Amino acid sequence: MMPFFYGFYGNSYYLFGTILVLIAAVLAIWAQMKVQSTYSRYKKIPNSKGITGAQIAREILDSEGLYDIQIFEVKGNLSDHYNPGKKTINLSTDIYQGTSIAALAVAAHECGHAIQYKEKYVPITLRNAILPIANVGQYLGWIAIFIGLALSNTNLAWIGFAAMCGILAFQVVTLPVEFNASSRALTILRTRYLSDGEYGGAKSMLSAAAMTYVAAMISTLMSMLRIFLVILGSSRRD
Repeated sequence: MMPFFYGFYGNSYYLFGTILVLIAAVLAIWAQMKVQSTYSRYKKIPNSKGITGAQIAREILDSEGLYDIQIFEVKGNLSDHYNPGKKTINLSTDIYQGTSIAALAVAAHECGHAIQYKEKYVPITLRNAILPIANVGQYLGWIAIFIGLALSNTNLAWIGFAAMCGILAFQVVTLPVEFNASSRALTILRTRYLSDGEYGGAKSMLSAAAMTYVAAMISTLMSMLRIFLVILGSSRRD
């Protein structure tokens, strides 16, 4: 029986997979730096209407008949999110009180998610269905993979790998959800609130934010590929 740790570090596939994971990690760091730098730039530029993120969120929600959704100010930096269970849009202080282009872009994006729920947007319904399965599968998958490799039982390891694919599926489905929310936000902003020059800033802001989701998905993909290669290498030694 092959020693457990040798199944990782003595596996030539593991090194290649690790390189892929490191590349993905660099991409994730770059994406985070990009969104922070873009946000820092556009949070300093006020919108011509002088409207705050909280005000635009309220106007957008009311125009969609979503009067029951409340808007709250929360702590944190870019900690903004929509909570469908409580029907609340939670905006960080700079977004809630801010009158910058960035504030309007982020607030409108969160409203985009609320509109998705109202319209029963298929990808967000699918994402919510996948999430609990992905969470359980990720936990049980790791257990099956480690036990499988420890016992040189690659069939069990492959079952664990399959269980973990749910988290990748969740992140893949998240991409159209985020892109669509941004698209809805930009359409509203361009039509009612921002000039052409201001619109370009809002688009840059939301495009940078979207890259963080792309980077997260690629990171998960590379991690899954590394696991795949480790199990593959172990199966060829059995």
